[in-house]
Amino acid sequence: MAKLSLFERRRRRVRTTLRKRAGSRPRLSVHRTGRHIYAQIIDDAQGRTLVAASTLGVKGAGANVDAAAKVGADIAAAAKKAGVTTVVFDRGGYLFHGRVKALADAAREGGLEF
Repeated sequence: MAKLSLFERRRRRVRTTLRKRAGSRPRLSVHRTGRHIYAQIIDDAQGRTLVAASTLGVKGAGANVDAAAKVGADIAAAAKKAGVTTVVFDRGGYLFHGRVKALADAAREGGLEF
């Protein structure tokens, strides 16, 4: 077995813990790159994405804290429209800081519970 990077080890550890605690709640998954930030709510029981939001289509949005907060608000509004109120937050291998934290805080303010 190949040696895993620290990021991959952290991502697997977070995901394993979420599976134990999530129950039947959908998962709010976050992915970030240097240019964009993405969020999606995934129903692991059915294996499908319920709601997604990102900075991809927004002109000049970038991947800063303000853009992450906008994505968090968008995902919360879309989740409310889809009937999802409670999720479990999957930060992946990213630390809960900066853009990831801004997205989570905005999603909470938008009405998502986690």
